[in-house]
Formats: sequence, structure tokens, C-alpha cells
Amino acid sequence: MTLTIRLLGPPAIERDGRPAPVRGRKAWALLAYLLLADRPPGRRQLAELLFGDADDPLGALRWTLAELRRALGQPGLFGGDPVATAVGPDVEVDLRVVTAEPADPAALLELGGELLEGMSVASSPAFESWLVVERHRVSAVVEARLRQAAMTLLAAGRAEAAVAYASKALARNPLEEGNHELLVRSLATAGDRAAAVRQVAVATDTLRRELGVEPSPALRDAADIPAAAGSATGPPVSGRAAVRSQLDAGQAAIAAGAVQAGLDSLRRAVAEAVTCGDRALQGQALAALGGALVHAVRGRDEEGAVALHEAIALAAEAGDQATAATAHRELGFVEVQAGRRRTADSWLAKAEALATTDQELAAIGGVRGMNASDMGDYPAALRHLETSVEQARRSAAQRQQAWSLAALARAHLLRDERSQAEIAVAAALELVHEQRWMAFLPWPEALQGELELRAGRLEAAGQQFEHAWSLGCQIGDPCWEGMAGRAIGLTHARRGDHPAATTWLAEAGSRCTRVPDRYQWVHGHVLDAAIGHAIDRGDAERARPLVTALASLAARCDMRELVVRAHLHRHRLGDHTALAAARLLAGDIDNPALADLLSR
Repeated sequence: MTLTIRLLGPPAIERDGRPAPVRGRKAWALLAYLLLADRPPGRRQLAELLFGDADDPLGALRWTLAELRRALGQPGLFGGDPVATAVGPDVEVDLRVVTAEPADPAALLELGGELLEGMSVASSPAFESWLVVERHRVSAVVEARLRQAAMTLLAAGRAEAAVAYASKALARNPLEEGNHELLVRSLATAGDRAAAVRQVAVATDTLRRELGVEPSPALRDAADIPAAAGSATGPPVSGRAAVRSQLDAGQAAIAAGAVQAGLDSLRRAVAEAVTCGDRALQGQALAALGGALVHAVRGRDEEGAVALHEAIALAAEAGDQATAATAHRELGFVEVQAGRRRTADSWLAKAEALATTDQELAAIGGVRGMNASDMGDYPAALRHLETSVEQARRSAAQRQQAWSLAALARAHLLRDERSQAEIAVAAALELVHEQRWMAFLPWPEALQGELELRAGRLEAAGQQFEHAWSLGCQIGDPCWEGMAGRAIGLTHARRGDHPAATTWLAEAGSRCTRVPDRYQWVHGHVLDAAIGHAIDRGDAERARPLVTALASLAARCDMRELVVRAHLHRHRLGDHTALAAARLLAGDIDNPALADLLSR
């Protein structure tokens, strides 16, 4: 017997190609919950979640589980307490396509719409909240997989095939500028520049109409991407030594802050590596260019990611494990900032398998810790970051050590573990000053200021935040500006200057979202602060749309703690079902500070 379960789009079960009817929406709801559960749920938990309105909740659960077994023709499924969730590898479940490793690109194109499309269970508000979050999360995972497939095809020189995947990703999220850029780039690389230009116009109209923003220059430039490689002006170079010279010059220029000159050198290195036929050197040049586009230029992550995909293909061909590890890590970093957690984990796990030195492993572990912290998985975050700090120390990678220490301090601050955070941020600041790493200084400064603010030392906090803000603006980094602006707003609130606090929090939100490749966690962190301040001031009219924005962003980007905080804000705004939903969604988040909020 062949058995198929489809939960994306209108739900359906097929046995031997024929539909098997399922009685009741709660049966579908229960099936989706079981198949998406991280661990087997207890019977009482399921009964309270879905059948709390029944005279006999546990009896209703037993009947519904029996109904699912009948529809599936599998009498041995879903037994025990906690309820077993496995359905066996021989059962075709569309949700497995979303998480399969390696991904099946063809199957991605066949996936349906949203989870349990068109269904609701109004009598179970906590389940409804879970379903909304899962719809956003699953859709975002599908979108990320489609993007990854498109970029892999682009890197392999199959741009025409990439168009279908880029189009599907855009259909799932038409308000994401990066999806428009990916489709434009695919069309242009496939040779259909007219279609690429039309798509730029469509994207421009969509972003203006729906979001009130202008597209970034990267979107328009993508229509001309075939001419981009090696397009920098200047006399040509020749030979491998000359290519390496261009590589060194490009990386040195970017480190010194001369970004455009550095990019020009790296583009020349790529073009000349192609000319001299050295595939390994071409991969190294592409990895350097991709990394520079990701870290040194805001709004260019899409272009950088395509270069990194190409670098991986060339490094694999040449057996260049170090370049492959670097490119995988950088792609993981791109995905972490964008909130695409599963694809980030996939890239970083591959990078870790390729890495051979403490320095490489420290860099990978730092990004893994950042990802886990963003998700609210603090045990994993602390483990990755502590290991990264030690590996960086052993390899004398002082900048990496400072970066990982700052990330570690942030994780402790989010758990309100101030003593641990103070130790980590002090060590990070000492290393940053030793290295004269001014481009990174605003981040640990903002964390240090947060510690001062929590201790009630407002003058010291204000000085830290204002310096972080000024330096962040000079550097032009939206993350630093967003974090520092948020902190200045909260300082004004503590001083009782609420109009200034509102202005600064709004400015922080604007600054951290001004580029398409924004760091989504910072965006959510700023929104959370702005909502809290608005509710404290009794401004429900201002708070409600911000809560909606935070809930959607956090669900799509799998930022579980921020999902919970959005529900807590709704509870404060008078939604009496939101607290139960928050407690359900916070079930596996190990954060004492959050647990304290949930117990109030």
C-alpha cells in the first residue's frame, strides 16, 4: 500500500492513489501538530491544547487518534503516552521535503501552499496561535530551500533552470527584495535581459506600493550581472602571481576601509583567474569577493551569495578544502542574518566538516552560536560560543575571539546573567581596543551600555550608547545604528523623557531596516523594545501594529523567544488567550529571564 500525507495546501491523505476521508478539522490539526512536534507530546497536553472545550478531553483525543489511524490504515500509529509521532519512512509526507537532506529540488517545485490551508480551529485559541507561527515558519523554510536551489543552479551555469526556483521563492514572499533580485539575476544570466528589466519594474512597483520603500541599487544592477565579473576599470594583469597580488591588494584595501577599490581588485582577480585557467585560484578569488560583498557592502548579500556558491563548486573541483570551508561558513552567515535557520545550519555543518584548524572552527562556531542564540536555543548557543572563544584563543585569532566573546555576552544578557555578561563584554572590549578594530567597536559598546542601564547607571550608559551611535553612523552599519538607537531610546525612557524615547526607538527601527539584507534579529529586538515602551505609556494604538509586525517577523525567521514575547505583548494589550499561547510556544526555551515573565 502506498500512503501519502499532504499538509501544505488543502490537507489530504491518499492510500494507493485514492483519497481517504478524515472526519473533523481537529483530526487534521492533531495530525499536523504530531508531525511537526520536536518531541513526542503528552496526552494531557494534547487534550488541553485541542479538546479543552470537550466534556471528556482525553476521550475526545482517543477518538481522534483512532480516526487518524483509520484514515491512514495504520492501526499501530500514534500510540503511548507521550504519543509516538513517527509514521515510518515508507509514508510520503510533504513536510519531509521541507527538511530532507540533501534537498530534492524537483520535489520543492511540487509543494502546495500554506500549512492546513483554509483551516482554523477557533475553539482552541492556543492551537490557533501555534498554527499561525508554524505557517510562517514552514513557508519561510520552503522559501529558503527554493532560494538555495536557484543559487546552486546559477553557480552550476544553469540559469534557465534557476528561474523556476527563483520564481517560486518570490511567489511565497513577494515583499522580500532579495527574492526579486534573485529572479532578476537568474533571468539576466540566462540571457533574457528584457525580462530581467521588466522584473526590476515589477519589484519597484511592489516595494513602493506595499512597503513605501525604494529598491536598493543592487536590484537594478542585477539586470546587468553577466557583464559584472571583471568589469572593473584599470590595466589588465596576467599570470597566477598577478592574480594573487590583486587578491592581496583587494583584501588589504577592504580591511583599511577602501571598499570600492578593494572590490575592484577582487573583481579583477576573478576575471584574470578565469583568463589564466586556474580553477582553484578562481574559486579563492570568488570566495574573497563573496565574503567582501557580504561583510563590507550593505545590500549586496545576494550578489555575494552567488559568488560564494560558485566558489564552492570550483573549490570542490580543485580539492581546495580550506576555500570550501570558508565559502560554506560565509553562506551560513548570510542565512543567519536573514533568519533562514535550517539552511544556515546546513551550510555551517558542512563548513565544520571541512574545517581542519582551530581558527577555521572558531569562526564557524561563532556563527553557529549566533544562530542558536537568535533562535532562543541558549544551551547550544553558549556551548558553541564558549568553544569558539577557546579555539580562537589557541589560534591567536584575536578578532574572532572578540567577536565570539561579544556574542557570548549578548546571550548572557538575554538571559539576564549580568555577571557572566560583564566578564565576556569586558574581555571583548579589551581585545577590540588592542586590535584597533573600530568597525566592530559599536557592538560590544552597546552591550556594555546595556549592563550600565540595567544597573541604573544612566549617565555611563548614555555615554556608551552615544559613542556607539556616532561610530555606527560613521561606519554606516545598520546593525550598529539599530542597536545603539534602541539603547538611547530606552535610556530616555528610564529618564522619563518619553517623547524622545519614542523618537529614538522609531529611528532605530528605520536605521536597522534600511537595507534589504538586514540582520533580522536586530530588527526584532528593536521592535520588541518599541512595543514595550508604547504599552508602558498606554499607547495601544501605536503598539498593536508593531506587535503584528514582530509576531510575523519572528515566526518567519524562527526567532522563538521573540515569538513568545509578541504573545506576551498581546496579553498586556488585553488578549486573554495570548498568555496560554506564549507558555505553549515557550515550552523548550531555556531562559530564566523569559520564564520569569511567563510566571507573572
